[in-house]
Amino acid sequence: MDRIFENTKTAFALKSDSELERAFFLFKLIANEPLVRIGTAVTNFAIKAHLPVDGLIRATVFDHFCGGVSEDDCMPVIEKLWSKKVYAVLDYSVEGKETEDPLDDALAMTLKILDFVKEKDAIPFAVFKPTGYGRLALFEKMSTGQVLSADEEAEWARVVNRFDVTAKKAHSLGVRLLVDAEESWMQDAVDKLVEQLMEQYNKERAIVFNTVQMYRWDRMDYLHKLHKTAQENGFKVGIKAVRGAYMEKENERAQEKGYPSPICPNKPASDANFDEAIRYMLDDLEVFSIFAGTHNEESCYKLLDWMKADGIAEADPRIWFSQLFGMSDHISFNLADHGYNVAKYLPFGPVRDVMPYLIRRAEENTSVAGQTNRELALLKKERKRRNLDE
Repeated sequence: MDRIFENTKTAFALKSDSELERAFFLFKLIANEPLVRIGTAVTNFAIKAHLPVDGLIRATVFDHFCGGVSEDDCMPVIEKLWSKKVYAVLDYSVEGKETEDPLDDALAMTLKILDFVKEKDAIPFAVFKPTGYGRLALFEKMSTGQVLSADEEAEWARVVNRFDVTAKKAHSLGVRLLVDAEESWMQDAVDKLVEQLMEQYNKERAIVFNTVQMYRWDRMDYLHKLHKTAQENGFKVGIKAVRGAYMEKENERAQEKGYPSPICPNKPASDANFDEAIRYMLDDLEVFSIFAGTHNEESCYKLLDWMKADGIAEADPRIWFSQLFGMSDHISFNLADHGYNVAKYLPFGPVRDVMPYLIRRAEENTSVAGQTNRELALLKKERKRRNLDE
């Protein structure tokens, strides 16, 4: 496969010179771990103290990693992406709350987004986070088979209803629905719920997609079992494959509670697990639809090579690539330029409510040093091409 991700002219075509300079500045900051720690602490303090920092945050890190404060506010970004045939996935990135009202608010927002998405060719998927629909502790109880109180039974029934109402609406509109993954100790309950939705709503094609975090060593077993169930019961399987987002938390909890870590022993093992999952699903596209959420160039190249070897068309509707907005533009825009289905995850929400998401992005980029350095090298290359680095 040609090394298409080296083309920075295509990768950064949508960025003005000033936006390119801002991106270069931000990633230089993110590459500095002590600075990220200090910046995170100062930002958290400023928000808790209700200091007027929204404008500063909006003009820098927010506008780089987020689409806007509302779905309508995201439209200029969505239209710019669409001009390069890159789709958007609107991700309401407000963290889940513990009380019923915010959970119902999250449901209302997802249903609103579904209506919004239906009218936009540029937005082929909707998404929600399970902890936006129910308390983490309740999912954990369900996952570990603990007995629920009468109040918790009623609460769980409301969680199940939120999932079903969302999937039913997505199915009626013909809009695909991604369900994000959570921590391993609550994921079993999510898996069971999503499998029931797949069986109900994925008869003709994959509408409901579950997320598998392939840094978990047990996820191939899960895929095998789900595949068998789908074949036996006649439904399609949508899978968003990612490496994973909670590694430190997972390892710390396993050590604290004295059970084997669910995380692969090292990064090469996680990479191999991710690639194995993609290859496995590619072998049965009659059942599987794949949403490959990855910033890893080599995994993308492998998928491209396999598609070519198997005679699968670039724009096959069962195969999607995805990266986060503000990151890995060299992957997203070059793939779209070559005719592949590509969607950018586009977080949005009120500036202060989205800050936990933004802080996580900064911390993740800091911990994955190679990724940040890669972003910087490509931005530097494009600055040189535009004669901006003098």
